[in-house]
Amino acid sequence: MLFPDFRARRLRATENLRKMIRETKLSSDDLILPLFAVEGKSVKKPIESMPGHFQLSCDNIVKTVKQAHNTGILAVILFGVPDKKDPLATRAYAHDGIVQKAIKAIKDNVPEITIITDVCLCGYTDHGHCGVIDKGIVDNDASLDLLARTALSHTKAGADMVAPSDMMDGRVGEIRQTLDEEGFSNIPIMSYAVKYSSAFYGPFRQAAESAPQFGDRKTYQMDPANAIEAIREAAMDIEEGADIIMVKPALSYLDIIYRLKEEIDLPIAAYNVSGEYSIMKAGEMMGWVDANEIIMEVLLSIKRAGADLILTYSAIDVARQLNN
Repeated sequence: MLFPDFRARRLRATENLRKMIRETKLSSDDLILPLFAVEGKSVKKPIESMPGHFQLSCDNIVKTVKQAHNTGILAVILFGVPDKKDPLATRAYAHDGIVQKAIKAIKDNVPEITIITDVCLCGYTDHGHCGVIDKGIVDNDASLDLLARTALSHTKAGADMVAPSDMMDGRVGEIRQTLDEEGFSNIPIMSYAVKYSSAFYGPFRQAAESAPQFGDRKTYQMDPANAIEAIREAAMDIEEGADIIMVKPALSYLDIIYRLKEEIDLPIAAYNVSGEYSIMKAGEMMGWVDANEIIMEVLLSIKRAGADLILTYSAIDVARQLNN
């Protein structure tokens, strides 16, 4: 059907019509809020590269989680910034580690929220890599036990879901086996299965104090040029027991989200990462763009590409806007 018999603008004429035929809809149910937990009390340390975000002590974590829950957000993901670091990341799996304490504080005060925990070692090692170092190289197999111990300690503290982000081969299977053997077969795993080696992680590394002290992470995070490999990585993690597959970053990898949605039958999460957030906020601070409008457009594009869940630092602002 062609013009003038068909006029596409007929269904764009009013806000009600546009809403009625909208193909992709964003909901606060889709959003997961990342939070950075630190030791101490009454700590609310601004993250310079991420305006509006902070390193938070447990009391302030609880306040932020309450705020998130009141806007309709169903889940948060916790990252820990420990007070001590060592080569074996012992504070990552300590029963009194910062994430473990934050989980308990949230469960005591906002039991309705779903708590997801990032499972990695980079923020807890003094060298800043995501696994054990042996002769200057990240030892994949030696790192698996520590990752599984970390996931187990989070679960024992009350986490509802664990999310391994380290990109070690075999870590999903190791975590699944450990959780099952310890009686936690009901705990789902959201795997950072498709995590690219990206320049968009800079602000996060400042927030989590997790930058590598030597080299880079290209030997374990994915090459941005590769797409077929993403399908292979996701398939491997599904075979090992992953319940949700994540793509990180989101905005530069919308094609990967779309391809995975066509290939797999599990829910897909996408991480709207720190660099994406910071660029939008910086543009707003310069007076060049309206960050709220851009963020909504970006998140809609991630959902349209096929993501079921979106981890985003804009979660609270977006949820408020959606639920007004």
